[in-house]
Amino acid sequence: MNKEQKEKLIFMLKHLIMAVVVGIIVGAIDALFGRVLIFLSTFRTKHYLYLIPFLPIAGLLITWMYYSFSKVSLKGMTLVFEAGQRKTDAIPIALIPLVMIGTWMTHLFGGSAGREGVAVQIGATLSHVIGRKMHFPENGRTMLIIGMAAGFGGLFQTPLAATFFAIEVIVAGRMDYEALLPAMAASYIAAFTSHTLGLEKFIVPLTESFKLSGSKNIVGILILGVLFGIVGHLFSFSLQKTKKIMADKIENPFVRIGIIAIPLAILLILFYGGRYSGLGTNLIANSFENKSIYAYDWILKLIFTIITLSIGFQGGEVTPLFSIGSSLGVVLGSLFGFPPMICAALGYVAVFGSATNTLIAPMMIGLEVFGTENMVPFVIVCIIAYAVNGNQSIYGAQERF
Repeated sequence: MNKEQKEKLIFMLKHLIMAVVVGIIVGAIDALFGRVLIFLSTFRTKHYLYLIPFLPIAGLLITWMYYSFSKVSLKGMTLVFEAGQRKTDAIPIALIPLVMIGTWMTHLFGGSAGREGVAVQIGATLSHVIGRKMHFPENGRTMLIIGMAAGFGGLFQTPLAATFFAIEVIVAGRMDYEALLPAMAASYIAAFTSHTLGLEKFIVPLTESFKLSGSKNIVGILILGVLFGIVGHLFSFSLQKTKKIMADKIENPFVRIGIIAIPLAILLILFYGGRYSGLGTNLIANSFENKSIYAYDWILKLIFTIITLSIGFQGGEVTPLFSIGSSLGVVLGSLFGFPPMICAALGYVAVFGSATNTLIAPMMIGLEVFGTENMVPFVIVCIIAYAVNGNQSIYGAQERF
């Protein structure tokens, strides 16, 4: 073994050891965060009429917290991307409690937001801080990816998707393969840890298959891929645009979140009693349990999520994207005469892939959540949606290779 090979082996072993440590810690934090979030969401659903009216006050408290304890943490995922792209060399540890509490408050009082951004920020922050303390080489880029994979994997318990998401999302079109093995180890360990601590995985094994035979099915799958790609592009473009407009038109963050949240709360109550509040797991459940899905569910969830996140509430975008994609899939499946549940699954993964500008991660979600029966349709719609998207991403700091 020559010197270069020995150095690579040592590099890998050190990061594998840290992947175990990060995976356990982040998995435990994910379990706490996820279980509390589920409890608060269930509580809000039962008492929405008494909680959603306080959404503006919750927004003001969230903004006050960030400005009082760590203003730079407001950059959230942008800060994670900047660390991965070596544009900043520090992520404040205060980000972890701030983003957890801020997201809990957003969901308790009815904001339409996700959770994956929180998990990824938690994992990335923790691993980045550990990497700096341990004086790891290249200032922790691999450590950052390890943390991102652990955060995503621990919360969603889809370790393969988490691994590929972490290595392909920072710079679109370039894969950090040297981080592949430790990232996979961290994501699997985080998923095992969070599951052991009581966080359940969402899984829908599809027994019916979408046969790619006949011109109708082939043309149909191509159209579905295009439509899912357009919707993912619409979401990511609108989110970035709305954030900029809100920041430009209402510069004071307290005024912005306090004022806009008033009509937002009223509309969230009026539209089917908080149907579009929170994660959107109600729409996902309806999509796969043959319950009521309205033709406009996907667009209303898209609009409410964009408004919620653009004015300063905390949370992620991925679970709302899952709900947008699955509810749209049901509508399109019924329209084209395809199995609605399979179309819901295709929309679930493809809209996420398009909006995040990732390709392999959504395919892996299809595999881990819905099984292997429809892997070929998953691959096809994800490729088409990715191509149609045109490099637009919900993550404004994502670089293009």
